[in-house]
Amino acid sequence: MSDFPKTAQAVIVGGGIVGCSTAYHLAKLGWEVVLLERKKLTSGTTFHAAGLVGQLRSSANITQLLGYSVDLYKTLEAETGLGTGWKMNGGLRLACNEERWTEVKRQATTAHSFGLDMQLLTAKEAQDLWPLMQVDDVIGAAYLPTDGQANPSDITQALAKGARMAGARIFEDTKVLSVDVEGGVIKGVETDKGRIDTPIVVACAGQWTRTFAKSVGVNVPLVPMEHQYMVTERIEGVTPDLPTLRDPDRLTYYKEDVGGLVMGGYEPNPKPWAVDGIPKDFHYTLLDSDFDHFEQMIELSLGRVPALQTAGVKQLVNGPESFTPDGNFILGEAPELKNFFVGAGFNAYGIAAGGGAGMALAEWVAKGEPPYDLWPVDIRRFGRPHFDDDWIRTRTVEAYGKHYTMAWPSEENDSGRPCRKSPLYEHLKAKGAVFGEKLGWERPNWFADTAAGEAQKDIYSFQRPNWHDAVGREHKAAREAAVLFDQTSFAKFTLKGPDAEAALGWIAANNVARPVGSLIYTQMLNDRGGIECDLTVVRMAQDEYYIVTGTGYATHDFDWISRNIPAGMNAQLFDITSSNAVLSLMGPKARDILAAVTRDDVSNDAFRFGTAKTIGIAGCPVNALRVTYVGELGWELHLPVEYATTVYEALHKAGAEHGLVDAGYRAIETLRLEKGYRAWPSDIGPDHTPDEAGLGWAVKMKQNIDFKGRAAVEAQQAGQLHKILATFTTEPDVILSGRETIYRDGVRVGYLSSGGFGHHVNKSIGMGYVRMDGSLTAEDVMAGDYELEVATERVKAEVSLAPLYDPKMERVKA
Repeated sequence: MSDFPKTAQAVIVGGGIVGCSTAYHLAKLGWEVVLLERKKLTSGTTFHAAGLVGQLRSSANITQLLGYSVDLYKTLEAETGLGTGWKMNGGLRLACNEERWTEVKRQATTAHSFGLDMQLLTAKEAQDLWPLMQVDDVIGAAYLPTDGQANPSDITQALAKGARMAGARIFEDTKVLSVDVEGGVIKGVETDKGRIDTPIVVACAGQWTRTFAKSVGVNVPLVPMEHQYMVTERIEGVTPDLPTLRDPDRLTYYKEDVGGLVMGGYEPNPKPWAVDGIPKDFHYTLLDSDFDHFEQMIELSLGRVPALQTAGVKQLVNGPESFTPDGNFILGEAPELKNFFVGAGFNAYGIAAGGGAGMALAEWVAKGEPPYDLWPVDIRRFGRPHFDDDWIRTRTVEAYGKHYTMAWPSEENDSGRPCRKSPLYEHLKAKGAVFGEKLGWERPNWFADTAAGEAQKDIYSFQRPNWHDAVGREHKAAREAAVLFDQTSFAKFTLKGPDAEAALGWIAANNVARPVGSLIYTQMLNDRGGIECDLTVVRMAQDEYYIVTGTGYATHDFDWISRNIPAGMNAQLFDITSSNAVLSLMGPKARDILAAVTRDDVSNDAFRFGTAKTIGIAGCPVNALRVTYVGELGWELHLPVEYATTVYEALHKAGAEHGLVDAGYRAIETLRLEKGYRAWPSDIGPDHTPDEAGLGWAVKMKQNIDFKGRAAVEAQQAGQLHKILATFTTEPDVILSGRETIYRDGVRVGYLSSGGFGHHVNKSIGMGYVRMDGSLTAEDVMAGDYELEVATERVKAEVSLAPLYDPKMERVKA
């Protein structure tokens, strides 16, 4: 091919909607882009997608990304001259029982928080919009006027034309044979048409992405699953403007199609596909229709749409779609290989996400970071369990089966467990622990009093769940006596080398140039001043730091730190998570208990807050960190895993007379809300600066030390704040779970980033940012009258910028 390129700024692999959208947006940014498709555009999975375009997700930024898709699809035909099949005919979601109606009302509030017009309708009003449906069992419905539908192949072709118009070059029937990587640096791609020198590869290869990425050592956890939908002949009463319809209690969805209906769904017993690999030359290919498997969907649909009983069936489409273990798609730069980007695993909503995902991925490539926080879909949310094909498949089957089931607050996954266990797992289980899971780790969420008849399992509810009283007991013990948390799952790193101080000093916003034994709480900032990491650092030696961060952020934070060590500095980062157990001893009696098990002096004078030292407990060298995330006196005890059981038993033996009890992560959440401690990524994250979050005190602005993000912090401090994080409380019978809308003096000003209950203050608690277009001060925040919208109802709320609970004041009162 004489016109085949020799070089490109970036090569995109895959010609589905996401690849073409990425090419479109990168070319618009002025990049020299080449897109390679092994067969024909859309021939993988895009061509058989159902084409529903919904916008609302549980994340504001993912909702914004899907909203961008809608805005793009509205204008694409006028720009390119190619039809897209886009029509904004609105979307309905039904509720057929009281719990689902509560869920829908909470979704409506979330939509209002994010600026979407979601309307609640009666069953009759919903039927007026969708006359073919039976509504005898319908309690109500939600309607989003800006949802719609599109023709996936047409949109993709329009994006491809728009990409070419902006200068992108697209080559079909071109197979990528390999990616040339030398010393961890991408040099180019080898194809069956020749080599292209390029420093950047963007993998948008759909269900082939996992295998393709694995060839360069990159892990992309996705699984091809069979997904079926039925296309009918014309049905009397089906009009072109019929809204899309989702009927989650019957696990089904519908859209208009040339006077007929498309009906599909998410069965509870899905079928993985290509377990042993995707067949060679698979393209523009559908799988054999499986009417027996789809029969359950038909039976569920007939009760909703009786006309389907007599409708002619054009086709039962069975096509493989990429699904992921958590139901979210995958975007971003791979932590294993610089300049290798991924856009894949779209869980059957690639058409809805395609426009926005391509925009976000293009900006990530061009600018080195996404346009805004995209943590729910960031490839760095995965970890060690996600390397195993069988584990991924097991969890993905569960995620697929839950696509339309109730999205309960605090719901845990059941599959692929237990995977990673603390040495104390069996001990804690025998004592009533009910475990949750994060990044494969089993973590005690709460402890059931089985002797009193409490069920040792989660029973989910939109009201107070069955663990509410048990967490209250643990909360009370933390405030009045002492509790022990097993936090072995913490991610733990060491940074070593003669330049460790200089390297960490550049990456960390707080001052880490402190004496050996110092403990430093710090954020790590991006160039916009946004908080990328929130963690604890201990100086172990002149050339060594011990870094502790949250369980779920192991991959992300390791990647952030290692990528930002300045070039030429001699400092190496190691992940030592699996070598250390962590027991967190917290509460006013914590010192009494610790003093009883060690000969070391743990008095306040000898062991100050914000310090660390090695002490001995039952023959074990323990790295004791004087720190707290619950607002009480306490220590995190970091120790080699082989000592965990011995130290645990010694603490409990000494703690018996002081009221020591085991406690779980749900108590940590209630305790930290009372104290006003921030949580990444809900309350703080890449879109929030320390000053906005009330964490400016942890930034070394008074020292003349440069660090990543300093210029942005200085600029903000010289200007104005437009949002400030505050704490809100309501009466205890109000259920807050996050994303409730904040109203100040009757005007919508934000939404809760997290919500829960404070057992000590006996109030429901939420945290969230108050936003204003103009300058915003703490005085402005405190001056307003506040309400929260909770499941579409307004309730009065009190605002605070100070902790709701201060242990020093409580001790004085006591």
